Amino acid sequence: MTSFLGKRIISSAIPLVFVVLGVFCLARLTGNPVDLYLPLSATPQQRAEFSAAHGFDDSIPVQLWDYLTQAAQFDFGTSLRTGQSAATMVLDAFPVTLQLAGVTMLLAILGALLIGSLAAYRPNSLIDRIAGLLSMIAASIPDFWFAIMGVLVFGVGLGWLPTSGTLGGPEVWVLPIATLLIRPFGVLVQVVRGSMVGALSAPYVKVARSKGAGAGRVVFGHALRNAVTPVLTVAGDLTVGLVNGAVIVETIFGWPGIGKLMIDSILQRDFAVLQAAVLITAVTIFALNILVDVCHALIDPRVRQAVPA
Repeated sequence: MTSFLGKRIISSAIPLVFVVLGVFCLARLTGNPVDLYLPLSATPQQRAEFSAAHGFDDSIPVQLWDYLTQAAQFDFGTSLRTGQSAATMVLDAFPVTLQLAGVTMLLAILGALLIGSLAAYRPNSLIDRIAGLLSMIAASIPDFWFAIMGVLVFGVGLGWLPTSGTLGGPEVWVLPIATLLIRPFGVLVQVVRGSMVGALSAPYVKVARSKGAGAGRVVFGHALRNAVTPVLTVAGDLTVGLVNGAVIVETIFGWPGIGKLMIDSILQRDFAVLQAAVLITAVTIFALNILVDVCHALIDPRVRQAVPA
């Protein structure tokens, strides 16, 4: 297990390095922050002083070296917009994203287990056909389109739900969660259904039925326990995707998470905050990927054996 874990860490760390370097370089293609933070009437001396104060007068390799050495000491610099520590701003926003993603994935798993199990219990029945159709539609709908339609219909048209922010009661969660929920729910329903069909045809299930076990005990007490492994694996991958894909949802709904912070930092050329947000998000996704792989390897030893030496 130790060897497997070491290989996964090394193989996953390489993309992490490229992401960090890529964002550092691409951020500087958005323009010079001096042009945004100083008025048009600023003198050349004022522009030079601003650049020197924030290290923008150094060459790109020097700026990169300073960033990497400071990041190694958990110093990500200061925000140009607010003057706050970039790390503080990111760590304040990140739990909001994790909370949104966690609630969404919990609801997606519970709903998919119920709908997928019921569909698998009666293959080719009406409920199976309806579940299959709705899950395919849900898995295919783009997040941004669903979010815009939700705002248009339930926010603007009917006025039932708020369209942005987190101030208020449970209703502020409905549209962001529904938007993030729809794709993983559609995917998981199909995974649960496929896994449960195989489990329900296993000999131990037939024995349970012959002993008079009820439908609920057969489905949730016997078959589901043995069909949950692929579901957990896919759910782990989808959770990583939720953390990474919350940018669009948070921007549309004004959700004060890490995604919105990234977009605001790009628009404001706030390099320190953007770099800190990307690095912390990338490390979190890296850790989640490792956790998913380890859990999968603990459940299925064949995964450990499949990793090349």
